[in-house]
Amino acid sequence: MPAFKGVDHVSFSVTDLDRSERFYVDVLGLMPLMDFGYARLFLDRPSGFMLSVVRHEAGAGGPFTELTTGLDHVGFAAESREELEEWERRFDEHGVVYTPIRDMEFGYHLNFRDPDGIALEFSASNAVLTGWLEELRENELSQEEIQARVMAYLGSLQPNP
Repeated sequence: MPAFKGVDHVSFSVTDLDRSERFYVDVLGLMPLMDFGYARLFLDRPSGFMLSVVRHEAGAGGPFTELTTGLDHVGFAAESREELEEWERRFDEHGVVYTPIRDMEFGYHLNFRDPDGIALEFSASNAVLTGWLEELRENELSQEEIQARVMAYLGSLQPNP
Protein backbone atom coordinates (compact mmCIF):
# COMPACT_ATOMS: atom_id res chain seq x y z
CA MET A 1 0.00 0.00 0.00
CA PRO A 2 1.32 3.51 -0.75
CA ALA A 3 2.25 5.58 2.30
CA PHE A 4 -0.09 8.24 3.63
CA LYS A 5 2.17 11.01 4.89
CA GLY A 6 -0.37 13.39 6.40
CA VAL A 7 -2.24 16.47 5.23
CA ASP A 8 -0.35 18.71 2.79
CA HIS A 9 -2.85 21.57 2.76
CA VAL A 10 -6.47 22.53 3.19
CA SER A 11 -8.30 24.84 0.79
CA PHE A 12 -11.49 26.75 1.58
CA SER A 13 -13.95 28.34 -0.83
CA VAL A 14 -14.59 31.89 0.41
CA THR A 15 -16.63 34.92 -0.61
CA ASP A 16 -14.02 37.65 -0.02
CA LEU A 17 -10.27 37.00 -0.44
CA ASP A 18 -9.17 40.19 1.34
CA ARG A 19 -11.39 39.56 4.37
CA SER A 20 -10.24 35.94 4.58
CA GLU A 21 -6.59 36.95 4.28
CA ARG A 22 -6.95 39.43 7.17
CA PHE A 23 -8.45 36.68 9.33
CA TYR A 24 -5.90 33.97 8.56
CA VAL A 25 -2.91 36.34 8.75
CA ASP A 26 -3.94 38.74 11.55
CA VAL A 27 -5.81 36.30 13.80
CA LEU A 28 -4.20 32.91 13.16
CA GLY A 29 -0.75 34.27 12.30
CA LEU A 30 -0.30 32.47 8.98
CA MET A 31 2.26 33.87 6.55
CA PRO A 32 1.08 34.89 3.06
CA LEU A 33 2.94 32.88 0.40
CA MET A 34 1.28 33.44 -2.97
CA ASP A 35 -1.58 35.38 -4.52
CA PHE A 36 -2.93 33.83 -7.71
CA GLY A 37 -5.69 36.41 -8.11
CA TYR A 38 -8.48 33.89 -7.57
CA ALA A 39 -6.73 32.11 -4.67
CA ARG A 40 -4.25 32.88 -1.90
CA LEU A 41 -1.90 30.48 -0.16
CA PHE A 42 -0.72 30.83 3.45
CA LEU A 43 1.85 28.97 5.54
CA ASP A 44 2.19 28.15 9.21
CA ARG A 45 5.97 28.40 9.39
CA PRO A 46 6.57 26.22 12.49
CA SER A 47 4.57 23.23 11.21
CA GLY A 48 4.83 23.69 7.44
CA PHE A 49 1.03 23.41 7.15
CA MET A 50 -0.43 25.30 4.18
CA LEU A 51 -3.93 26.72 3.86
CA SER A 52 -5.43 28.30 0.79
CA VAL A 53 -8.55 30.32 0.20
CA VAL A 54 -10.23 30.36 -3.20
CA ARG A 55 -12.93 32.61 -4.58
CA HIS A 56 -14.81 30.83 -7.37
CA GLU A 57 -16.47 33.10 -9.94
CA ALA A 58 -19.45 30.74 -10.12
CA GLY A 59 -19.50 30.22 -6.34
CA ALA A 60 -22.90 30.04 -4.67
CA GLY A 61 -21.85 32.41 -1.87
CA GLY A 62 -23.62 32.41 1.45
CA PRO A 63 -22.24 31.28 4.78
CA PHE A 64 -20.74 27.86 5.35
CA THR A 65 -22.84 25.23 7.08
CA GLU A 66 -21.65 21.92 8.41
CA LEU A 67 -25.18 20.61 7.84
CA THR A 68 -24.45 20.20 4.11
CA THR A 69 -22.72 16.96 3.12
CA GLY A 70 -18.99 17.53 2.86
CA LEU A 71 -16.74 19.27 5.33
CA ASP A 72 -17.87 19.41 8.97
CA HIS A 73 -14.88 21.28 10.42
CA VAL A 74 -11.09 21.43 10.38
CA GLY A 75 -9.24 20.78 13.62
CA PHE A 76 -5.88 22.43 14.24
CA ALA A 77 -3.49 20.96 16.81
CA ALA A 78 -2.65 22.76 20.04
CA GLU A 79 -0.18 21.66 22.70
CA SER A 80 -2.26 22.15 25.85
CA ARG A 81 -5.39 23.53 27.45
CA GLU A 82 -3.32 26.56 28.45
CA GLU A 83 -2.56 27.22 24.79
CA LEU A 84 -6.29 27.11 24.06
CA GLU A 85 -6.79 29.75 26.77
CA GLU A 86 -4.25 31.93 24.95
CA TRP A 87 -6.28 31.49 21.76
CA GLU A 88 -9.44 32.55 23.60
CA ARG A 89 -7.70 35.78 24.66
CA ARG A 90 -6.50 36.38 21.09
CA PHE A 91 -10.00 35.76 19.72
CA ASP A 92 -11.39 38.27 22.23
CA GLU A 93 -8.84 40.85 21.03
CA HIS A 94 -9.89 40.31 17.40
CA GLY A 95 -13.64 39.96 17.94
CA VAL A 96 -13.74 36.33 16.82
CA VAL A 97 -16.83 34.43 17.93
CA TYR A 98 -15.98 31.13 19.63
CA THR A 99 -17.42 28.49 21.91
CA PRO A 100 -15.61 28.37 25.28
CA ILE A 101 -13.14 25.53 25.73
CA ARG A 102 -14.82 22.18 26.22
CA ASP A 103 -13.15 19.56 28.39
CA MET A 104 -13.88 16.27 26.64
CA GLU A 105 -13.03 12.61 27.27
CA PHE A 106 -9.83 12.70 25.20
CA GLY A 107 -8.77 16.34 25.39
CA TYR A 108 -9.84 19.93 25.07
CA HIS A 109 -11.62 21.70 22.20
CA LEU A 110 -12.00 25.36 21.25
CA ASN A 111 -14.42 25.90 18.36
CA PHE A 112 -14.59 29.08 16.26
CA ARG A 113 -15.50 30.25 12.76
CA ASP A 114 -13.77 32.20 10.03
CA PRO A 115 -15.45 35.21 8.32
CA ASP A 116 -17.43 32.90 5.99
CA GLY A 117 -18.63 30.82 8.93
CA ILE A 118 -16.29 27.90 8.17
CA ALA A 119 -16.17 25.75 11.31
CA LEU A 120 -12.69 25.52 12.79
CA GLU A 121 -11.30 24.09 16.00
CA PHE A 122 -8.13 24.04 18.05
CA SER A 123 -7.77 20.85 20.07
CA ALA A 124 -5.25 19.53 22.54
CA SER A 125 -5.13 15.83 23.40
CA ASN A 126 -4.99 14.75 27.02
CA ALA A 127 -2.27 12.41 28.33
CA VAL A 128 -4.41 9.29 27.76
CA LEU A 129 -4.99 9.98 24.07
CA THR A 130 -1.42 11.15 23.51
CA GLY A 131 -0.13 7.89 25.00
CA TRP A 132 -2.50 5.77 22.95
CA LEU A 133 -1.61 7.52 19.71
CA GLU A 134 2.08 7.07 20.40
CA GLU A 135 1.49 3.37 21.10
CA LEU A 136 -0.55 2.98 17.89
CA ARG A 137 2.28 4.54 15.85
CA GLU A 138 4.71 1.96 17.24
CA ASN A 139 2.53 -1.17 17.62
CA GLU A 140 -0.21 -2.87 15.72
CA LEU A 141 -3.32 -3.37 17.87
CA SER A 142 -6.47 -5.19 16.81
CA GLN A 143 -9.74 -3.29 16.48
CA GLU A 144 -11.08 -5.43 19.35
CA GLU A 145 -8.22 -4.38 21.66
CA ILE A 146 -8.61 -0.73 20.74
CA GLN A 147 -12.37 -0.88 21.34
CA ALA A 148 -11.92 -2.67 24.69
CA ARG A 149 -9.45 -0.02 25.88
CA VAL A 150 -11.72 2.82 24.82
CA MET A 151 -14.72 1.29 26.57
CA ALA A 152 -12.70 0.61 29.75
CA TYR A 153 -11.40 4.18 29.77
CA LEU A 154 -14.83 5.70 29.16
CA GLY A 155 -16.23 3.45 31.91
CA SER A 156 -13.58 4.72 34.33
CA LEU A 157 -14.84 8.27 33.78
CA GLN A 158 -18.35 7.42 34.96
CA PRO A 159 -19.07 8.24 38.62
CA ASN A 160 -19.49 5.20 40.83
CA PRO A 161 -23.05 4.82 42.22
